[in-house]
Amino acid sequence: MTRWYEEIEIDKPFDLGAHTFTEAEIIAFAKQYDPQYFHVDPKAATESHFGGLVASGWHTVSVGHRKMVDRLFAEEDIVRAEGGEPGVSGPSPGVNSMDFKAPVRPGDTVRYTLTVTGKRPSNSIPGWGLLFNRLDAHNQHGELVYRADLVGFSKLRDYKMPLKIKLALALRQLPLMDKVMRR
Repeated sequence: MTRWYEEIEIDKPFDLGAHTFTEAEIIAFAKQYDPQYFHVDPKAATESHFGGLVASGWHTVSVGHRKMVDRLFAEEDIVRAEGGEPGVSGPSPGVNSMDFKAPVRPGDTVRYTLTVTGKRPSNSIPGWGLLFNRLDAHNQHGELVYRADLVGFSKLRDYKMPLKIKLALALRQLPLMDKVMRR
């Protein structure tokens, strides 16, 4: 979320929007990134145990990631419209889990939701916090098709760097002190 760490609420779902997967889109994505027969060949996929063409899981993930990034940018605009200053989102140190629960087929409309399930200040990067997020994707029947547990950084608004850290950073700028401090 592009709000400051301190402003981010736990367990408040953010609707990221929906996407309808078409056969042409599923095939085009798969041909470029995941060219397995059940993603690229409707006839072969129908004759297999898959019962028809299915979207690559990576396609489902990529659409959800795009929806998430678009929502972050939209959140910046919302904060500015409210007269505030947007927070700063950082990179992700990783994905803790990723599950593909049900196939996504041509014509399915998948709605993505992001929920911050927990947060804590970073132990390794001063002035930043970690957000623990759950990304859910449900099809038009309400069936969960994809879930991921993600971690992301968020900047603290009111962080004041302790004097000892400021001093250590300043000393590292001196050529000899940098060598001493690395030992």
